[in-house]
Amino acid sequence: MSNPSQQTLRIGTRGSALALWQARHVAAAIAELPGAPATEIVEIHTQGDHVLDVPLSQVEGKAFFTKEIEEALAAGAVDLAVHSLKDLPTALPPGLALGAVLEREDPRDVLLTRDGTRFEDLPPGAVVGTSSLRRRALLARWRPDVDLAELRGNVPTRLRKLDEGHYDAVVLAAAGVKRLGLEERISEYLPLDRVPPAVAQGAVAIEVRDGDERVLATVRRLDHAATRAVTTAERALLNRLEGGCQVPVGALATLAGDELTLKAVICALDGSRSVTGRRSGAVAEAVAIGRGLAEDLLADGGEAILAAIRRPGAGA
Repeated sequence: MSNPSQQTLRIGTRGSALALWQARHVAAAIAELPGAPATEIVEIHTQGDHVLDVPLSQVEGKAFFTKEIEEALAAGAVDLAVHSLKDLPTALPPGLALGAVLEREDPRDVLLTRDGTRFEDLPPGAVVGTSSLRRRALLARWRPDVDLAELRGNVPTRLRKLDEGHYDAVVLAAAGVKRLGLEERISEYLPLDRVPPAVAQGAVAIEVRDGDERVLATVRRLDHAATRAVTTAERALLNRLEGGCQVPVGALATLAGDELTLKAVICALDGSRSVTGRRSGAVAEAVAIGRGLAEDLLADGGEAILAAIRRPGAGA
């Protein structure tokens, strides 16, 4: 009779090239663990894979790329789910838990152009593609004279649209570009002070059923403590600010010894107004730091910015 702890772990994932890279990365990490079970990858199609003609900001709900995978996990069709942590809602469905957060890749955004042009050197009216409210707002704050256009699809699709001339530039997460071996296509790493990243950008998450000790015993060994700490602070901030829809918030937490520092910005969609802030404290206070900075930003003008965005027809 087989040992139940050694039963094959089924890994649920989206089927995009980047999602499959992440799932295979987790499978390889599990394979290196002493005594770990075998794994198999199960591709699951999500709403985000099918609805490609609607801006992300106009889609109902916050589980656009995760809902169907989480349903499979809850139903026992897979044993763990692998996501980009930035896609995972800050409030998980009942019965599911964040089993591990892997070491973070570069959290920055990158600009890609056909000829290596940097963002500041793009001509006025240049068409820059992105699907992110955060990127649109922060890029408009930096260069209100460029044309920020909706861009959907996976990384290879977005690059194809750039190469075909539909856009003069596109902005993507550095992590995804690097993981797909496309680093040579990067024209510029966008500076963190100008374009702080999405919450948890660059981190890979493993979601499990809460209390499933067979799976937890394996995946918790992959948890990267520093990445878990900084993304916990960032997600606590976003959880307070979200209010049920996407919001143009950039945030990045860093560690220096046992001190965690979180910086964040809320920006109006047209870039005309923004409010920034920072908080520091002990790693153990990560959640409190995130929530506290959210309250600071709201009190300093962020509440008015978000209220304007949430009005019907405003784009969020």
